[in-house]
Amino acid sequence: MKKIISFTLLMIVSFMVFSQGLKEKWIFKTNGRVYSTPAVSGNAVLFGSGDSCFYSVDKLSGKLNWAYRTNGPVYSDPAVSGKVVIFGSADGNLYSLDIQTGKLNWKFAAEGEKMLDMWDYYLSSPKVSQGVVYWGSGDGFMYAIDCNSGKVKWKFKSGGIIHATPAIADGIVYFGDYAGNFYALNAESGMQVWQFRTVGDLYFPNGEVQKGAIVDSGTVYFGSRDYNIYALDVKTGRGKWNMKEVGSWIIATPAIYHDNIYFGTSDTHRFYCLRKADGKIIWQIPLPMRVYGSAAVNNNILWFGCFDGKLRGVDPLTGEIKYEYQTVGSKENYTKVYGVDGKFRKDFELYGKNYLEAERTIHSLGSILSTPVIDDNTLYFGSSDGGLYAVPVE
Repeated sequence: MKKIISFTLLMIVSFMVFSQGLKEKWIFKTNGRVYSTPAVSGNAVLFGSGDSCFYSVDKLSGKLNWAYRTNGPVYSDPAVSGKVVIFGSADGNLYSLDIQTGKLNWKFAAEGEKMLDMWDYYLSSPKVSQGVVYWGSGDGFMYAIDCNSGKVKWKFKSGGIIHATPAIADGIVYFGDYAGNFYALNAESGMQVWQFRTVGDLYFPNGEVQKGAIVDSGTVYFGSRDYNIYALDVKTGRGKWNMKEVGSWIIATPAIYHDNIYFGTSDTHRFYCLRKADGKIIWQIPLPMRVYGSAAVNNNILWFGCFDGKLRGVDPLTGEIKYEYQTVGSKENYTKVYGVDGKFRKDFELYGKNYLEAERTIHSLGSILSTPVIDDNTLYFGSSDGGLYAVPVE
């Protein structure tokens, strides 16, 4: 008994040691959930919120610089290009604002937004390359828009809703849609280079591509609702490998660090490290909830958020959890979902007849769907509790 008590005390002390110092610098509160991954430009942190506003906050103090109101939730990540910041809104518009003042430069109207289901949390985020903004919409089009004027250069009709963020590499635009198509387009002309169709699954035959892809060393990687993560040849669109995570969507855009690829899963509640060359599993760690955001690396620590409202820092080589930070919502509401053993309470059912209420309860934990952004050894990320967090890490 004495050994067990000593071991428990040791674990508590160890937790206190590795958690020490993970205290927020500031929290900026909005009136909606923050799924947006922020962008840092100079001394400003830029991000959108479900309260329909886009914000600029001073990165040192957390004080508001300015806010711009749209007519819909802003679940798009911003793109910064020179003196402008560009983002999409659920009102179906793409906005370009002056970074310093928040003044509108131009607004581009697509043909309308759509939401597939209650787990369709993100909008396509704009990417800027060579003075052109590439942006997908719920109207099914991928747009190429002049960054200065807001005028359309070309548009490409896909097979379904586009909420995935495009990836641009070597003059090619890569993205997926909700019909399970994954495309490579010529960035200059919008002409299709190749098209790949996801495998599909018995329960999710469309194999929807919900979020973004990443390109690395001649391979493009992305996940799908058909339970697969795919690795395709960037020139041909032919598969190099895929891994099926039976029973779970793979929503998170993969992250790459050295020779490995990292991502979290939805319903199997795991986080994986795979060898990027062939998809071999290096390690995996169990989690209490889903991971939709991507991971980011700082000082050889891999950081990612989870729906349980905790940000975790792990060793990228071993998967050992080194650090944890808990959002305000998670601290206040954790016991509504989890027992003292860290597992779901017996009276909590995630996908039962009251699944809508269960999902609202999950978000009360301050779920982290945002990808942490690192600047000057500080992590900036959004939360479902409405906060944008600044957490210093060393």
